[in-house]
Amino acid sequence: MARPTKIGVVLAAVVAASSCGAAPDPGSTQGPGAISVRNCGVDLRFDRAPERAVTLEQSSTETLLALGLGEKMVGTAFPTAEIHPDYRAAYDRIPVLNPNELTAEQLRAAAPDVAVTSFGSNFAKDKVGTREELHELGLPTFVSAVDCPQHEPGQTPFERLFRDYENLGTIFGVPERAAALTAQQRQIINNAEAAVPANPHDKPSVMYLYSMTQGLPYVAGHNGIPSDISRILGVGNAFDDVRDEWPEVAWEEIAKRDPDVIVVGDLSDRGRLGDSAADKIRVLHEHPVVSQLTAVRENRFIEVPGIEMDPTVRSAHTLELVTEGMKSLGLLR
Repeated sequence: MARPTKIGVVLAAVVAASSCGAAPDPGSTQGPGAISVRNCGVDLRFDRAPERAVTLEQSSTETLLALGLGEKMVGTAFPTAEIHPDYRAAYDRIPVLNPNELTAEQLRAAAPDVAVTSFGSNFAKDKVGTREELHELGLPTFVSAVDCPQHEPGQTPFERLFRDYENLGTIFGVPERAAALTAQQRQIINNAEAAVPANPHDKPSVMYLYSMTQGLPYVAGHNGIPSDISRILGVGNAFDDVRDEWPEVAWEEIAKRDPDVIVVGDLSDRGRLGDSAADKIRVLHEHPVVSQLTAVRENRFIEVPGIEMDPTVRSAHTLELVTEGMKSLGLLR
């Protein structure tokens, strides 16, 4: 892991932020001397491609690295899992400004010309500052479109993720890399869509278990990456009727919904009790009610990296894991 550093350079980019309530316009343009994209209801305008990007967490870090932008990065923060081997060498050259959440002081000391995150909640007064505050300081902010579906109406989570690639490719002047990455992941989706339920009269249901905090589970609700994985595979997401992306639910509600398969996120790199897939599966087997479910008794578990259940360049990999897992359980063919 690279050592933290501070670099003092004057900000070079200019941003014009529009109201979040403005009519959505997902288009982007790149004209002489200016680059413009619309991101999560905000118009971003640059006088040139950024040279000093800072990412606020690992998911956005790996997305930029997948686009070959490591040399344009002057800082990152909050690694939550082992860095993917494909990006390790490039990652090791980037200063880690904070192993946890970045502070406003650390962000500004790095003098970035754009700040990128997968989660809009990272831009808050008690963290690095709101988008509005940072824009007033001349620092453009980019948030994954997956995290703001209201500004991409009718678009699925994976389509919004591809919108990120497109917009980042425009901003950094590498549209061909963005197009190639999108094409590669669209092929994975096409392959997954070819799978069909083994029993055409029975649509399997899947529950996605992300984490357990104070004994209660967080599962995938509507309109996140796991929900989209279920849609692509033609199976049901057990909690798709819950509008929150990651709602906290009662164990009894899980038993009531009786999913056919449980996808378990492995967050063991966080080092907390109950974060590993093995810990979660053990809890499911020990719970007096949930342990009676057929999925638990028959060990119908599919383990996936927890980080890939959030919007990330790796999410297509978890789509592959769930596809193959469902086939191995005899529920898809």
